[in-house]
Amino acid sequence: MKKTFTDEQIVGILRGFEASGLTVKEYCRQKEVSEGTFYKWKKRFGTMEVAEVREYRQLQQENARLKRLLAERDLEIDVMKEVLAKKW
Repeated sequence: MKKTFTDEQIVGILRGFEASGLTVKEYCRQKEVSEGTFYKWKKRFGTMEVAEVREYRQLQQENARLKRLLAERDLEIDVMKEVLAKKW
């Protein structure tokens, strides 16, 4: 089963690695995290604190919401253009 980590856990795992003195492989096995996931987290959240990670996730959600709204608006405009282009 796929395990979900909280923002605090992700930051804690990344900070813990720096202090552990273990290899990535050993540390990931100990924390039950795949190496791929660890490197993805490190690339995305490497120097962030918990509050910054939360803000980053909120901005991602807001960006996705705005993209959906824009796509809906573009679709509405295309439909209106088709209706106006027809000869009655």
